Amino acid sequence: MQETILILDFGSQYTQLIARKLRELNVYCEIHPYYFRPDSTAHIKGVVLSGSPFSVRDSEAPMPDLSWCEGKLPMLGICFGAQLITVLNGGDVMPSSTREYGRANLSYVAPGEVLFKGIEEQSQVWMSHADTITRLPDHYSIIARTNDIGVAAFKDPGDMVFGLQFHPEVYHSRQGQQLLENFVENICACSRDWTAASFAEQTVGELREKLGKDKVVLGLSGGVDSSVAATLLHKAIGSQLHCIFVDNGLLRKNEFEEVLLSYKGMGLNVRGVRAANRFLDALKGISEPEAKRKAIGRVFIEVFEQEAKKIRDVHWLAQGTIYPDVIESVSVKGPSMTIKSHHNVGGLPEKMNLKVVEPLNLLFKDEVRKVGQSLGISSTILSRHPFPGPGLAIRILGEVTAEKVRIIQDVDHFYIGALKSSGWYDKVWQAAAVLLPVQSVGVMGDERTYENAVVLRAVESTDGMTADWVHLPYELLGRISNDIINNVKGINRVVYDISSKPPATIEWE
Repeated sequence: MQETILILDFGSQYTQLIARKLRELNVYCEIHPYYFRPDSTAHIKGVVLSGSPFSVRDSEAPMPDLSWCEGKLPMLGICFGAQLITVLNGGDVMPSSTREYGRANLSYVAPGEVLFKGIEEQSQVWMSHADTITRLPDHYSIIARTNDIGVAAFKDPGDMVFGLQFHPEVYHSRQGQQLLENFVENICACSRDWTAASFAEQTVGELREKLGKDKVVLGLSGGVDSSVAATLLHKAIGSQLHCIFVDNGLLRKNEFEEVLLSYKGMGLNVRGVRAANRFLDALKGISEPEAKRKAIGRVFIEVFEQEAKKIRDVHWLAQGTIYPDVIESVSVKGPSMTIKSHHNVGGLPEKMNLKVVEPLNLLFKDEVRKVGQSLGISSTILSRHPFPGPGLAIRILGEVTAEKVRIIQDVDHFYIGALKSSGWYDKVWQAAAVLLPVQSVGVMGDERTYENAVVLRAVESTDGMTADWVHLPYELLGRISNDIINNVKGINRVVYDISSKPPATIEWE
């Protein structure tokens, strides 16, 4: 089995970031709820305990039995995780007399300490805690302090258990990545051989063995995830993979024809299905965002099932589920109420008696792109901005009509085209145009107009969890606005969204 660092999640907002930082070190890791206990620890090289919104002093704070790993596997507790180790071993944690939130500097680092190899005194770290460790368990020792916190880091007598009061995984801990590297390499002895290419090679072999001679059906979206999933499956089972690409009438302008052509150029066995009218009919009279999603999901399942039944003896449904979806579905607080149901064709496996295969469910979004690169997938597909499963339906605020779809497709066409021709497309993580349910007065020639307003949005991000608006040049925005107003009938006003996430979301619905 693949050597693994196990991350036990106590509900921290930074848990996924810990995993991402370890993956950047070419170390495979998995996130599980704090109460998880593996059947075997033979492949586990170390355990990380995350932070938490709880205080260890809370009566409802999670207090798992860690006897299966403590003292037997290297362990690193971060913030709450460090305080949990402390109280479980007889130490004391009390409310801080001086609370530390934000930047702090190490005032002392124990000489020769392996965990802090290459980390300087006065190195900046990131604190976020209201409690502090006032007494360590017997025989534990302090290995780092700040000016305000006496126990910024500690270890047990056997050099197997370590605790950090700060968060090495966040950007503001300047040498945090070095500390994590010290943990996985010098303490856990990880080989650090988990790469995109090795993942692709291993996954293709596993898929070939798992699927055998069975047929597999996959719903393609034109996006990165489904394209990479299809390529992995195609390399494993060839023509046994049957792909279905549905035109729901809510794609970008000319996207159905262009994507279908690119898929056929990749050698994939793809069936294109035009079903725009069915989706638009289902959306009549619906304005509420979640109701629109459900209507689109219902029709997609109907269309997909109808087409999939034309392929005889199918045993598997493939999906492009990625790791953040999996993590959310088994979160500390319980299964999420809505986990991208519009991306994954929920209900089909049961209705059609299909087994599910998800070749990407161990990867983060940026890792999916790296695997795609190792497979030789065109940058045209891999560099595509994220696009919502319900398509332009959630970029039309209010009821969706054919005329509104025509307007937003044309606006989007000019906007994305201008970003590409100016070189800004690859500098932006996601760009979108949103049609507002308001009209404004304008003047065109000698006539007054009363037409629609559209919002342009462009954000920079790494995974969509947080995002900041992109400072597009005024000259470029001005040119885009002129092109849209002059060429798209029904639009007389263009505005630019300068909201970050949080507090705003990337999409408007």
